[in-house]
Amino acid sequence: MAFDFARDPFENLLDQIDLAGVSGVKEPIAMSLATATKDGLPDVRAVLFKGLVRGGLSFYTNYDSQKSQELSENPNASALFFWAPLAQQIRVIGKVDRLTREESEAYFASRPRLSQIGAWASLQSQEIPSFDFLNDRVKVFEEKFANQIVPCPSNWGGFRILPLRIEFWFGREGRLHERFVYERKDFSVNWTRKFVSP
Repeated sequence: MAFDFARDPFENLLDQIDLAGVSGVKEPIAMSLATATKDGLPDVRAVLFKGLVRGGLSFYTNYDSQKSQELSENPNASALFFWAPLAQQIRVIGKVDRLTREESEAYFASRPRLSQIGAWASLQSQEIPSFDFLNDRVKVFEEKFANQIVPCPSNWGGFRILPLRIEFWFGREGRLHERFVYERKDFSVNWTRKFVSP
């Protein structure tokens, strides 16, 4: 469906992601996630958007990772979907909290088995001696969980970004881009809408 500013921003978000996929964009659910330390040092990396959960954009990670540590110190975050072939982007700014254990376990159960094993094998963000070290750990956990369901590690799970601002950006010739902004001061109030200059 075409973008309609009168609609709910989450409906537009999901529709635009679907349209990007249909248009041939590889990994349309990839989003750049920006976090910051408690001292304000910024950090950004790509994660995969895994759907809306209770009004927030969900993604999953190791809770011992650098991003998780930063989010525990500073729950403010921003995400960006950028699809260069379409000259289109969606920016999201908001607060982050953890998903419930039940939500994390339910998603973990849907992952490919190698990804489940990888969640156990990876010492995310820690220094390791080599890639062979990681492969050896994968083999250890493949043997440990042979012929059984791989459980969700206690240090692995989801977050959701609860948006305070969502901007839909459409590139136009001459850099006369269209920018549609949904904004709210807190989560108890309705969205305001504004069209901003490029």
